[in-house]
Amino acid sequence: MNNYPWWLNTLVLVILMAACLLALPNIYGSVEAVQIADADGTAYGAAKREEFVRVVESAGITPEASYLHDGRVVIRFESTADQETAGERLRSQYSRQANVATTLTPKLPKWVRDLGLSPMSLGLDLRGGVYVLLEVDMNTAIESRMALYEQDFDERLREAKIRHRVDLTDRVVTIRLTGAADVQAARAIIERADPDVLVLDGEDGQSLTVRMTETQIKDRQDFAIEQNLTTLRNRVNQLGVAEPLVQRQGVDRIVVQLPGVQDPNQLNKILTATATLEFRLVDQSGDEPGSRRYPGRGAEDAQVLKRQVIASGDQIIDAKSGFSEGQPAVFITLDSAGGERMLQTTMENLNKPMSSVFIETRRETVMRNGVEEQRTVKIEEVINTATIRGVFKNEEVINTATIRGVFKNSFQITGLTPIEARDLALLLRAGALAAPVYKIDERTIGPSLGQDNIDRGFNAIKIGFLAVIIFMAIYYKAFGLIANVALFSNLIFIVAMLSFLQASLTLPGIAGIVLTVGMAVDANVLIFERIREEITAGASPQNAIHSGYEKALSSITDANITTLIAAIVLFGVGTGPIKGFAITLMLGIITSMFTAIVGTRAIVNLVFGGRKLASIPV
Repeated sequence: MNNYPWWLNTLVLVILMAACLLALPNIYGSVEAVQIADADGTAYGAAKREEFVRVVESAGITPEASYLHDGRVVIRFESTADQETAGERLRSQYSRQANVATTLTPKLPKWVRDLGLSPMSLGLDLRGGVYVLLEVDMNTAIESRMALYEQDFDERLREAKIRHRVDLTDRVVTIRLTGAADVQAARAIIERADPDVLVLDGEDGQSLTVRMTETQIKDRQDFAIEQNLTTLRNRVNQLGVAEPLVQRQGVDRIVVQLPGVQDPNQLNKILTATATLEFRLVDQSGDEPGSRRYPGRGAEDAQVLKRQVIASGDQIIDAKSGFSEGQPAVFITLDSAGGERMLQTTMENLNKPMSSVFIETRRETVMRNGVEEQRTVKIEEVINTATIRGVFKNEEVINTATIRGVFKNSFQITGLTPIEARDLALLLRAGALAAPVYKIDERTIGPSLGQDNIDRGFNAIKIGFLAVIIFMAIYYKAFGLIANVALFSNLIFIVAMLSFLQASLTLPGIAGIVLTVGMAVDANVLIFERIREEITAGASPQNAIHSGYEKALSSITDANITTLIAAIVLFGVGTGPIKGFAITLMLGIITSMFTAIVGTRAIVNLVFGGRKLASIPV
């Protein structure tokens, strides 16, 4: 009685050793560092790392360590002064080719890094860094979708040779036809294009109005948020910032947290920029329906462009900056749909001009009647115009004008400054925002404040842990010491799981750990009190131990499952700090049940099981 099979004892030991190994990186702490990422997203190798180190050493600074991590170069320093000096030197020398971020990085030995182990991620309130709150312009998201409907319906009706005029006003597409006979044919074409839109007959009997349903509007808004989340994550990752957090908050807001980063200036423009490109044919006649004049960067660059968009930023799958014949250039690759449309357009329009339109949306503050107001400004300007000239070979157009290369999926554009080319390539490569975002709050949390939070949080854990240990040792004697071993193992398991999952530990998360300490010992209290009751009832020590664990199991399970349900709900509906609390609470519940039910019993079985006992110290 009260003996685990050898394989179960071995399994418990292996799990404990694995947890110790996963938790090990957290004992080394963090140091100041500089992370360098290629501006075009190319992974760096050992030669580039050595080059960066030589640049740092030329400034009279000896790095503490340097290594490659996820295609980036990480250089560690002993002091903040060395970090700042090295960061400035690297930015000045590699401003066009690389993104340099000053941050904090774990001070791990090489053998730990080689095992792929990492410490748990610390949240902004513990580590310090930059906090940015962005608002997504939902109105623009809907309007851009309606603009696509306008163009799509116009093209489809033109292909069907139905005479018409399409107008977009206040989120309503109005299609005016020449006669009632064309109404049903036009309706069928529109419903085939999108069966979900709401199509209504006009009052004159010769027109249709098309609008999005409430379900479509909500879906479009959700899509805008999710697309922007993905795009912003890509942008931050390509900047070389370590451990970024980008998540949705509420209906139309996105939180960006960059732990360890202390310079927000390099991030603001990239986070909120909505720059993209559109490629349109020049209307040489100047009288095609829907054509309008676009300004250029110079007066001579202005052009009258056709309404139809050949390809746009959301069809760009790769973009890199560089130089072509001594001029800054952006090398662009389109997806298959954009490439086919570009190929077809260029084949049909040889010797005709095509323009690249740079589009940017931003919010400005203006004074009106003495009151500050926010207004949205959309800038559209022609950055270059090229004449389509080329030869056809294997169904590809090889262009020889300003836009050069294979004139299908891959080509390049010029007309930008080096910095504009680099930033535009990064934005296009990371993806276009589905709707503009505007910064409404920004905070920079210093590392000293973060360290103060860490110290206070861990002091709370130490005090609570020590109080519980003393109580258990005095009140339950030897069994209390066993519970203390399980309690310490429980903390190791929590840290190990946070490290393995790379879940961010925040101040509320520390509160969750403190709460877990109390809940973990509560399970042992239930077991030990049940054992005492069995001894009082006259059971033998071995039977009392067996009955104590068996009879307390249902109470422990019920209590922990109900708390786990509450933690899951908090994680599902909560944001920010609430999620951090819920994560540590969920992990703590799982680990405490394991240590209280399986872990302590394994130790009790080894110490007291398999032999005759006159009494037990409980």
